[in-house]
Amino acid sequence: MTLFLGTFLDTPEDPFAGGDLRVLDGALLVRDGVVVERGTADGLRSAHAGEEVVDLSGGLVLPGFVDTHVHFPQVRMIGALGMPLLDWLERSALPEEARLADPSYADEVAGEFLSGLTAAGTTTALVFGAHFASAVDVLFARAAEVGLRMTSGLVVSDRILRPELLTVPETAYDEGLTLAKRWHGVGRNRYAVIPRFSLSCSDALLESSAALLDAVEGAWFTSHLNENLTEIAEVCDLFEDCDHYLSSYHRHGLVGARSVYAHNVHATAGELDLLAEHGAGVAHCPTSNAALGSGLFPLRRHVEHGVRVALGSDVGAGTGFSLLKEGLQAYFVQQLLGSEGLRLDAARLLHLATSAGADVLGMSEQVGDFSVGKQLDAVWLRPESGTPLDIGLRHADGPGDALAKAFAMGTTADVATVFIGGVPVGRPRPPEGSW
Repeated sequence: MTLFLGTFLDTPEDPFAGGDLRVLDGALLVRDGVVVERGTADGLRSAHAGEEVVDLSGGLVLPGFVDTHVHFPQVRMIGALGMPLLDWLERSALPEEARLADPSYADEVAGEFLSGLTAAGTTTALVFGAHFASAVDVLFARAAEVGLRMTSGLVVSDRILRPELLTVPETAYDEGLTLAKRWHGVGRNRYAVIPRFSLSCSDALLESSAALLDAVEGAWFTSHLNENLTEIAEVCDLFEDCDHYLSSYHRHGLVGARSVYAHNVHATAGELDLLAEHGAGVAHCPTSNAALGSGLFPLRRHVEHGVRVALGSDVGAGTGFSLLKEGLQAYFVQQLLGSEGLRLDAARLLHLATSAGADVLGMSEQVGDFSVGKQLDAVWLRPESGTPLDIGLRHADGPGDALAKAFAMGTTADVATVFIGGVPVGRPRPPEGSW
């Protein structure tokens, strides 16, 4: 067993439903990666003398971040600014994604991608894979080495995109099933069925996606929804009897409790009702929505309709892997919406970056907070001495204020160590005397 000492902040009760920030300035006792006891540092050290001690004091310990929407092939083209969605795809994203046909290139990108995620404190992610089965295979293998809790799969399209990124329904099904048999449920990997968006997918391909989802027990589904007004208009032109964008998926049975849709910036009331009725989740990607000029996310409408929402970085339209940055941008968006926005205090921001994501991904029994019985996935924020965040934390008016400052000023440089299942990953930066 191991004793972890520090200031632990989490949100086991939803702050959007009356919950609050939980603070433990003490210790967690961890056995085989699982929290088995919470208490004071002195009390647990006395009761478990002789156990290994990991001292994470001098900063904040947060649950591992959960990224519910991020693109594996796009890490090298973060920062391609100045374009709306469809132009950005054509000029920047898709040419880079085509390069992943080369397995050696895909392997390099996978290493960079996973390093970026874990360095930012992300321990669980729903990942858009590649359009090439060989690249997805490499991604799963690399994620297994790192230990990341990853849900991913083959991205499929059969129209509009570059020819080398297109497939046919039968091939999409066969390649997806082969990947799922190899990786789904192996270690911390899970398989997701991923049609890119219905703009690039025919009814036949969406039907094939539904068949694959049925064939792989416990598989997940993810795609894009209502990101851009031009995209929405084109989707409704392509599908007959299109009541709204979501209907292109719903007619194939692709809206369910294991479905996660990215963006949903321009949602109709009917779509929100349908998402809530079926328990589907939405990945809110605020830096991407701002960078592409897609719009301001209507968080209040989602919450009032009972739709589950969590954060996604949407790399590479998003501007980095840090969910601290996404949380800050989400805060800005709600401020700009005025009375139509929803107030985001520090507890709500932490919830969106951690426990909400665990819930949306069906993992709230395993991760998302520091409750007894859950895996110790954690991010130790400990900024360098003399930095603005260090000064802010030392002079914070309590844990809530310290957490707010972490979202306002925190970056990946302030992530000292990341733990998955109680084991440090990546390149820890332990300050002097911390171990």
